[in-house]
Amino acid sequence: MFRVLTVAREYGSGGGRIARRIAESLGWNLLDKALIEQIARAAHVDPELAQRYDERVDSWLHRISRRSLWHGGFEGVATVAATEFFDAETMAALGRKLIEEAYTKGNCVIVGRGAQCVLQNRQDVLHVFVYAPWPERVARARERAPSAGDIEELIRATDRQRSDCIRTYHGYTWNDPHLYHLLISSGLGEERAARIIIDIMELGDTPGA
Repeated sequence: MFRVLTVAREYGSGGGRIARRIAESLGWNLLDKALIEQIARAAHVDPELAQRYDERVDSWLHRISRRSLWHGGFEGVATVAATEFFDAETMAALGRKLIEEAYTKGNCVIVGRGAQCVLQNRQDVLHVFVYAPWPERVARARERAPSAGDIEELIRATDRQRSDCIRTYHGYTWNDPHLYHLLISSGLGEERAARIIIDIMELGDTPGA
């Protein structure tokens, strides 16, 4: 049986809303914004600061400067208290730890944050990528960020950030179809897309079982 679902998504695809529908239908925990809040608590930082580094990559200069200060691994990353040491790399490391913890508990839907990479080899996890027709993405993005100037550039920039994050912190290509069991368009309708994913999960067999 599938115990966990990961949902990667293009910006403006409605993937987050589809994930929420699935979690509500199954009675599972949804880890989307909740994961950011958990990371903030683990690092003892304000959730707004964690949000700022969510699915981002630190600048090249920041990474070089960081290496000169941190010569070890990230064994103590969960004890970070000073905000000057909290960055995108810390965010990703804490995210990985919390995703692994969520997997051990099961019955959860995890949105983005590299979960499809962290749990790639788990046979009881279903990995889904949600995409959408461009006009629909623009409409959703405009609804989500009505004050944004160039909506189309916002979409492209957000997708680049997510892709960079997956490549930098996980070593995968974000939109590589081989990372996923299912690529689905929300152009089918969010409710229908959610139903298709649930139907697959309820088949009861896991890949390679």
